[in-house]
Amino acid sequence: MTQMTLELPTTEALIVGLVSISDRAAAGTYADQGIPALRDWLGAALTSPWRAEERLIPDERPVIERTLIELCDTVGCHLVLTTGVTGPAPRVVTPEATLAVAPKLMPGFGEQMRQISLHFVPTAILSRQVGAIRETARGNTLIVNLPGQPKSIRETLEGVKDGAGKTLVPGIFAAVPYCIELIGGPLVATDAAVVKAFRPKSAKPLNLA
Repeated sequence: MTQMTLELPTTEALIVGLVSISDRAAAGTYADQGIPALRDWLGAALTSPWRAEERLIPDERPVIERTLIELCDTVGCHLVLTTGVTGPAPRVVTPEATLAVAPKLMPGFGEQMRQISLHFVPTAILSRQVGAIRETARGNTLIVNLPGQPKSIRETLEGVKDGAGKTLVPGIFAAVPYCIELIGGPLVATDAAVVKAFRPKSAKPLNLA
């Protein structure tokens, strides 16, 4: 029997907005680590075409909202990943800014991010990370708030693994490609050795024409 290999179309690349939110990094006090960590991780995880739009901004709600709107409405990002602190401190406003521009809450993302982090630190319950969708006439965008440290970013996206590399708790990115597909974005393929994207068997057949 001849095996058929299905390849994803290469006509539309995934556009990912990478937003690092940090007063000190934006002011040049120290080098930003969030965007390089995200860029490197996506480069290893994605096997289908993609490109990034990067923004380094201070933790100011109006600035965060304007940046998210620009990336969604003007740039046309299918996915926006923010990185930075999301705890209860008064200065931290990323979750509020996200929900102000993307009111369609996807609560499973925040729940799973906290579940993953609780395997490492008990203070994970203080995180207010959210996932939400911005719907516009141009298209829809998934926005997800990630932590600020490179190690935590990787753990959140990939999940919890044992010493042999077996996934114990799925990372959030396993659900991202199918979510993007459901909201009208391009097909996204991943390297299963990094993170295995899940697509239910009951989903409609892929249009690979």
